[in-house]
Amino acid sequence: MKPMKLGVNIDHVAVLREARQVNDPDILQALYVACESGAEQITIHLREDRRHIQDIDVKNILQFSKLPVNLECSINKNILDIVSRVKPHRATLVPEKREEVTTEGGLDVFSYENEIAYAIEQLHDSIIPVSLFVDPSIEAMEQSKKLGAEMVELHTGLFANLFAMLNSSLPKSNHSVKELEFPRYELSDRLEMAIEQLKLSARHADKLGLEVAAGHGLNYHNVHEMMQIKEITELNIGQSIIARSVFTGLSEAIKEMKSLTTR
Repeated sequence: MKPMKLGVNIDHVAVLREARQVNDPDILQALYVACESGAEQITIHLREDRRHIQDIDVKNILQFSKLPVNLECSINKNILDIVSRVKPHRATLVPEKREEVTTEGGLDVFSYENEIAYAIEQLHDSIIPVSLFVDPSIEAMEQSKKLGAEMVELHTGLFANLFAMLNSSLPKSNHSVKELEFPRYELSDRLEMAIEQLKLSARHADKLGLEVAAGHGLNYHNVHEMMQIKEITELNIGQSIIARSVFTGLSEAIKEMKSLTTR
């Protein structure tokens, strides 16, 4: 089985900072703690609306990080120009809507084929490897390869939601996923199918020569399922680590996740 790399997404540290419009908590302090606590990659998302990570954060993180930086971004030309200029270790192209709370679903690699191909070409011209954040399907893996990406990140949101609806108190909370309010036996069947789809997609991507990552909604309770998929070599996890750090401290939260993601 291939080694697993843990990418720690520190966007939510910036979310807390921006909530009060002060420089606290300090995103660079989060970077340093992550670097010293077992993270093997730093992941950040420069959104078009700058709701958390700011341009100066990208500059500083790239300058001071001892670890590779995976910069998530949309295919918006202005954003791509910034990414091409700052040259992260990798760019991950993701879908983006201004009204969404967090990224919803994978990149539509079919409807936006030309725009994505142009984005990949521009990033490659700047010697930046590209990953595509996509929903798990055989067709999406083949299209990602055709478009010229070196890597795919499988969107694990459906899996994570099904897991939480089946194995936690989420259905009884105000945050219940309405479209997944099924009987437990159906949730169990759907969860099994979602895991199988992730396995098939990872296997096919690997056969195509694509490196395979996974992310979105992964946490301390469900991450073990990803560890069983041997083709996945990287997990990008943020919100659950930052949430745990409120009670344990960031270093301990990262170390705990690292212990769960070590093969």
